[in-house]
Amino acid sequence: MSREPFTPQDDPADPFAHDPSVESVLTPLWREARWPIEWLGLRSSPVFFGYGVPHGAGEPVLLIPGFMSGDGFMLELHQWLQRIGYRSYLSNIVWNNDCPDRTSRSLARKLEAIQRRHATRVRLVGHSLGGMLAKSLLQDHPQLIDRVVTLGSPFRSLVKAHPAVVGIWEQLKIMRGKLIGRNLKPSCGTGHCLCDFVRNMVRPEPRDVPQYAIYSRVDGVADWQSCREDLDSANTEVNCTHLGMPLHPEVYRAIAARLAEVQPSPALRKQTDELSADPPSV
Repeated sequence: MSREPFTPQDDPADPFAHDPSVESVLTPLWREARWPIEWLGLRSSPVFFGYGVPHGAGEPVLLIPGFMSGDGFMLELHQWLQRIGYRSYLSNIVWNNDCPDRTSRSLARKLEAIQRRHATRVRLVGHSLGGMLAKSLLQDHPQLIDRVVTLGSPFRSLVKAHPAVVGIWEQLKIMRGKLIGRNLKPSCGTGHCLCDFVRNMVRPEPRDVPQYAIYSRVDGVADWQSCREDLDSANTEVNCTHLGMPLHPEVYRAIAARLAEVQPSPALRKQTDELSADPPSV
């Protein structure tokens, strides 16, 4: 990602006042008020009872909640994955408002424990910031991960969201205490930070692990275009709110399809990529 160099003239009083990696976008935030209706729609959908979706065979899945959220908001998805045959695990995040780099390190320990327990790679499903954390884990621990599925995660930019969300993040850094943003620093979550999480988001390295994105054009929090993978076939569009992503039948159907998708071996994927890159002979 190309970024303009920071110059102190932006604000001599605050060296972190200007950050090209943080961009406020006027998304339709008012639409987020309908997420409880989407949750009720899930409860009345056949998908909720496991009908019409592929089932798992005990594969481990780690769920990672979004910004200012926690395991409680992922509990519905967690229980549903267990009903359709997966070994689902929650992240042990009560309230996702801490330094993302510290959160990533804690999740890495959880990921390693799950992988050792099952002796197989783990599938990651992350909502919003949780998806960005999942991608950061993939950068650092690709050998532990089977695939990554993001739900409304603006991973194509460090932060590209509604001004209200960006403002909450800034307030957390000001009000940090024992329960709120306890390890946040002025540079946290910005392009000025030198931590592994920011590096993984700003300059990700190619990884031979499938990555899928589920996004919505009516997302009221994140810019939907920043929530898509480069490869069109790796994207699934749904029609739901940002908050409703972990509670919507369309999203559940898409998650089940991606988790059950059979992956070619790394060697075959490499061979296919090389063939597609070579120009046809005349």
